[in-house]
Amino acid sequence: MIQRIQSLYLFIGAVLMVIFCFTPFATEVESGTRHVMSEIPGLMILNIVIAALLLIAIFMFKNLKQQKTVALLSLVLIACSLTATIFLVYSHMQGAELYWGGGVLLLAFALICALMAYRGISKDHNLLKSFNRMR
Repeated sequence: MIQRIQSLYLFIGAVLMVIFCFTPFATEVESGTRHVMSEIPGLMILNIVIAALLLIAIFMFKNLKQQKTVALLSLVLIACSLTATIFLVYSHMQGAELYWGGGVLLLAFALICALMAYRGISKDHNLLKSFNRMR
């Protein structure tokens, strides 16, 4: 049995971010072509950095305060990536619509996984603080 479920959430979030880089997130209505994240290098780099932060956070279990900070940072960056993706589709890609069958849902699930991992890390941190008070 997994003792720290937040490690699993962090790993799933990292995998979802990497998969998002290679799945279509928008479809042009007129031509039917699909846009993949690799067409937007800046956003793809951001998503790979987020995936790296999530993976790094897994191995920071000995320092919960730092792990909590890295998880919160990646949570905010995922929200920024989701917002930027939606903004790019609706403002810069005329005639394109979000493709809900893949990419955008992966970002939403990665956001949920990062949020659940942050909550688990916070619970562990509070539990350790309460044990330290009892000593």
